Amino acid sequence: MTNKQNQTKLKDYITHIAKSKTPATTDELIQLVQKKYLLSQEELADIICQIETEHKTSLTKTPKTQLIAKKTYFPLKNTIWFWLTIGITITATVAVFIIPKDVYPLVYLRQGVGLIFVMLLPGYAFIKVLYPKKLPIVTSTENLDTIERITLSIGLSIALVTIVGIILNYTPWGLSLTSIALSLFIFTVLLALIGAFREYPRDISHSAL
Repeated sequence: MTNKQNQTKLKDYITHIAKSKTPATTDELIQLVQKKYLLSQEELADIICQIETEHKTSLTKTPKTQLIAKKTYFPLKNTIWFWLTIGITITATVAVFIIPKDVYPLVYLRQGVGLIFVMLLPGYAFIKVLYPKKLPIVTSTENLDTIERITLSIGLSIALVTIVGIILNYTPWGLSLTSIALSLFIFTVLLALIGAFREYPRDISHSAL
């Protein structure tokens, strides 16, 4: 069974529970669904919001605004990619300026985080901006979706770093370790922030209207 079929089955089950049990609150509906589906409150709240948007109706006796509390901005467990991106970006930038090229074995740390910083993170953050939830490529599992994101990120990172280098070459700062490191730092952090905003909007009810 594909992810789309599983999603449809889950939505049908939630709708059935809402009609048969007539829960008074979103909390009550989520608790009823969790007896069969081991999903988090945030995930179920998101799906309930989608159902109400698609059918333009309320599944509970409470207003739709009750869903807002179910999904806080930047929930830590759901934004691991964001914090890892920011953490590695900061570590790589600091390592470039703090760790000399001839200090062993610390130079290996500098090279390792630097490689991830340049070859992966800019592209990964940019893909998160374009496709915050799912890639437009149909995949059978979430793991495959992650692998495809990483693969695409490498190619896209090479392209973005090249573009940044070309632009810097025509600026007063020119091409240097400092200008490249700082430019990629700012660029990657901005993309990660935009991607996080798109993936976890501040007010879920706004996206449902």
